[in-house]
Amino acid sequence: MNHKNSQTVGIGLIGLGTVGTGVYRVLQGHAASLEKKIGVRFEIRKIAVKNISKKRAVKVPRVLLTQNPQELLDDPKIHIVIELAGGIHPAKEWIERAFAAGKHVVTANKALLAEHGSEIFKAAQRYERRLGFEASVCGGIPIIKSLREGLVSNEISQLLGIVNGTCNFILTAMSEKSIDFLESLAKAQKLGYAEKNPAFDVRGIDSAHKLAILARLAFRQEISFESIAVEGIESLSITDIEYAKELGYAVKLLAIGKKQKEGIELRVHPALLPLDHPLSNVKGVYNAVFVHGDQADDLLFYGRGAGMFPTASAVLSDVVDIVKKIEAGPVDSALSAMLPAGCILPITDLRSRYYLRFQAADKPGVLGRIAQTLGKHHISILSVHQKESENAKSVPVVILTYEASEKDLRNALRTIDAQKDISEKTVVLRVQR
Repeated sequence: MNHKNSQTVGIGLIGLGTVGTGVYRVLQGHAASLEKKIGVRFEIRKIAVKNISKKRAVKVPRVLLTQNPQELLDDPKIHIVIELAGGIHPAKEWIERAFAAGKHVVTANKALLAEHGSEIFKAAQRYERRLGFEASVCGGIPIIKSLREGLVSNEISQLLGIVNGTCNFILTAMSEKSIDFLESLAKAQKLGYAEKNPAFDVRGIDSAHKLAILARLAFRQEISFESIAVEGIESLSITDIEYAKELGYAVKLLAIGKKQKEGIELRVHPALLPLDHPLSNVKGVYNAVFVHGDQADDLLFYGRGAGMFPTASAVLSDVVDIVKKIEAGPVDSALSAMLPAGCILPITDLRSRYYLRFQAADKPGVLGRIAQTLGKHHISILSVHQKESENAKSVPVVILTYEASEKDLRNALRTIDAQKDISEKTVVLRVQR
């Protein structure tokens, strides 16, 4: 495509769900404005959907609809394919065929990029096509472009992200409304913030997909998705959220990437954040990513992480970016020229402070034995908080530790949880500073 000779850019859209509908509406409603801004007219030439007869939230001329994505790939007047169908297959094959057909691609497919990113980026390089994927992480927040371009001269040592709006909404409701996980989830589903099957969100898998993409860009190396340690929020208790609040912490599901001398930490799990940390005040369905670079220092990217129009905004940002860069020459090879997959540190190598809640028998000597076992495993106690309980036989005991080894902690808890005076499995939350 040479837009110096042709002022019309043909668009092929695969998928007309929430985001696809947003893209269609924006292109239809802002076509004149976009043409005035960049001197190019965008024309949607074909939209691939599963069911042409389905009732939709937007009126689309039937002539634009097809159930066969190959029609988009074969159309020489389509220059950019926007893939919004999701899933791994056949989305991967559609994208690779689009490159082979000489088309550029924009996608919001986080799962595909997290699990098969290397193959996709190398295919783009092989066919000298461009790939935009801003919409794959954090909706309308321009975190991808910032890591790819704005912070390219920085050595990034840390990123912390609240990257799943469903989980953040649930945790905010649990904290502010004092309602449990299931009730908070039901509220999120009723408001349309959670899927009917929320497993990918609440188990942390969605956040891990996004972390894999961010870590690839931040640390400039291949990332194996399977190497990311993942824990979700489905077993979180309102009790621990309220205790954490009393101690000066908020509980958030964090996507964490840290560059250490020995390798890279990549983990997703609920964590305690001090109330004065910038991410502690990110509430509801909002997302935020905290980044530390050696030159830019601390940066916070904040905004709506999902939704029709924020995500459509990110998609169209990529479309415009591709059009602007086409005349710049060969595609940027940086994404396909990452360092080989390096050492991703196992979670057992982690050193952290910990929040521990024991359900212990209310009798002399129990706390002493817990403390003694922790000490034997090189875990020092920062503070102890014993709570009153309606249960006369046991009481909750909350301990905050100094920094300790995850491996040592697990070994200690195996011994403690086996004691007859401990009635439930110990609750463990990591403290992020």
